[in-house]
Amino acid sequence: MRRRGLIVGGLAAVAAAVALAFLVLPVAAIFLRVPPGGLLHQLSSGVVTDALVVSAKTSVIAQALVLLFGTPLAYFLASRRFRGRAFVITLVELPLVLPPAVAGLGLLAAFSRAGLLGTSIPFTQTAVVLAVAFVSSPLYVRQGIAAFEAVDPDVVAASRTLGAGPTKTFFRVVLPLARSGLAAGEALAFARGLGEFGATIMFAGSLQGVTQTLPLAIYEQFAVNLDTAIAMGALLVVVSAALLAFLKVVLTWQPSRRTSSFLFARST
Repeated sequence: MRRRGLIVGGLAAVAAAVALAFLVLPVAAIFLRVPPGGLLHQLSSGVVTDALVVSAKTSVIAQALVLLFGTPLAYFLASRRFRGRAFVITLVELPLVLPPAVAGLGLLAAFSRAGLLGTSIPFTQTAVVLAVAFVSSPLYVRQGIAAFEAVDPDVVAASRTLGAGPTKTFFRVVLPLARSGLAAGEALAFARGLGEFGATIMFAGSLQGVTQTLPLAIYEQFAVNLDTAIAMGALLVVVSAALLAFLKVVLTWQPSRRTSSFLFARST
């Protein structure tokens, strides 16, 4: 029995090592394929800088829209109970499981000249913003619902009892207490939006300096200059790792009761 346990334990260790190597090797290969000096040199090319500017600009605008409209939606769904609520939440989550090509087609069907709204948005930078916001917002809204539901309702009720109105209670009590969860959701949404490819290429195209984001530039440079594609991939790995580290820090921080009491005292 002991021998069998040792064998099983050894096989489990080997399987774990293989799984870890499988997950780490592709990421490490990106940095080992090209020397650090070569990576920096490739990142100075015009294709990379144009894609970086487009990605940064569209991601910031898209995430601002996600925060502006996703926060009240998440709070509404977290604080209200009504018939059809589960169905509404399912609709909000649907873009998470849609194939990217279908998301792009849906955006075209809604916003193209021949679509429901008859606009000229497709294949512009605005189209990139909408595509990024469409695919990334469900991550923020889902996390926002959980963050708002975790706020102690007794604290909210006490604030209202002591004279604070709904708006003041939201901004001075609810929002500060939910901020760690909201920040985690925004980190996930930002990472998802930064890596968006399928919906963007279907709805916005890949025009250098206009709609070509970093993932689209990687796809284009893959057939032209593999080193440049790898350099952009390395850049996205670094950004993704930074976002993951930020997410872990946020998730390990929880407001203490003293913090909650302080926020409540300020609201009154």
